[in-house]
Amino acid sequence: MGFRTYARRVRDEQLPLARRHTSLRCAVGQYCPLGFNATWAYLAATARPSPDLRRDPAALLRALETLEASRAVRLNEVDAFAVRRHAEKAAGRRTPRRIDTPQMTGPRWPSETEPSRLGLIAAVANRHMAFQRFPFPDGSLYRDNQAQQPADLHARLDSCATSYLTNLGHVDAPTRDALAETILRIQSLIRPGYAP
Repeated sequence: MGFRTYARRVRDEQLPLARRHTSLRCAVGQYCPLGFNATWAYLAATARPSPDLRRDPAALLRALETLEASRAVRLNEVDAFAVRRHAEKAAGRRTPRRIDTPQMTGPRWPSETEPSRLGLIAAVANRHMAFQRFPFPDGSLYRDNQAQQPADLHARLDSCATSYLTNLGHVDAPTRDALAETILRIQSLIRPGYAP
């Protein structure tokens, strides 16, 4: 089934609330711009005042409206990208511009207005808790000169997330720079054909 079928089920007041809740989770499974868990945390935080979407039909509908609004913006972005790429290909440019790639593939919350700070903080907190449960990188898998790299990257990511959460979503310049550098280092380690 598709996103719109699940959305209809969430709106169907004849269905039991538990089934409507499950349908919303399935809709999030179909469209999750931040990843499933982070998107769910974002929707739960922005659909307040109820702390539990399972017991509040109005909060379920608010969460669905937020998700549908984001999805509509995303579909418009994809359509605009397709039109632009068609014109660029006709003009001889076969490779997309570098600026387009992160916007089309990276985790972000597409929205006509600025995304909810509370929702984004909830999404980051959700992912940070999951990150802290991951096993710490095992240095024995690497050669001596590479053993410290994964541990450093792990610590830097943890530090950036902690700073973001401590400052309630405000990122200072040093943290932003540290995060950008950490992401570049991670990407250099996981590029295809590279196996330290």
